[in-house]
Amino acid sequence: MTSKNSKNAFISLFLFIAGLFIIPIISSCGKATTTGGPTGLNVQYHILNLSPDLFPVNLYINYIKANTSPYVFTIDQGYFYVPSIINPYQIRSASTAGTQLFSRNDSLKIGLKYTLFITGTIGDNSLKQIFTVDTATLAAVGRGKLRFVNASPTGTGGLDVTANGTLAFSKIPYLSYSKFIELPAGNYDFQINATGSSNILKDMPGTTIQDGRAYTIYAYGYTTRIDTAAFNAAMIINQ
Repeated sequence: MTSKNSKNAFISLFLFIAGLFIIPIISSCGKATTTGGPTGLNVQYHILNLSPDLFPVNLYINYIKANTSPYVFTIDQGYFYVPSIINPYQIRSASTAGTQLFSRNDSLKIGLKYTLFITGTIGDNSLKQIFTVDTATLAAVGRGKLRFVNASPTGTGGLDVTANGTLAFSKIPYLSYSKFIELPAGNYDFQINATGSSNILKDMPGTTIQDGRAYTIYAYGYTTRIDTAAFNAAMIINQ
């Protein structure tokens, strides 16, 4: 009886040890390889609702809601993964029975990042979109990259941006954006003003550009208002 119990215990121990090696192999064989996100999601997408009267909106991909939390005025939820081969991309109201506001059928490339800026106002039928590719080539060692987007409806005459007193971007019109430029890594005081005016609309002191990083400064809001829809600016870390 003792010999039989010893034999059974040995077999059980052998099977346990073998399982430790076999199970991980089976598990790994069943996993799909992706380009960074969940299976099939290989593009990074970013939405900024910069319209003060649009209220929250949702993203629908191929008629299916893709986001968990609605996109609220000025709130940056960051990048998220989406598929590159499925269309259309629809922006719908989150508060009026899913009313479609606009639809896009962009050709998205695997591994790249994109941002959709929504600006203007729905009240006067001036709702607009700015769509950018956010993936840039690497900057030289010791330098970062920066771009500027003008999403301010009262910036129709163009906006300028200075970096520590030196002009970095000039005459960027509303609904337009600059190319990426390289800047030495370090701390900057970025100032935004209307082209042809010395009046500073937005001061962004103590802004850091890191080695190898890419950023976008975007301006939004109205110079004619003093409430939450007043002129403002913020920065995105693109990579």
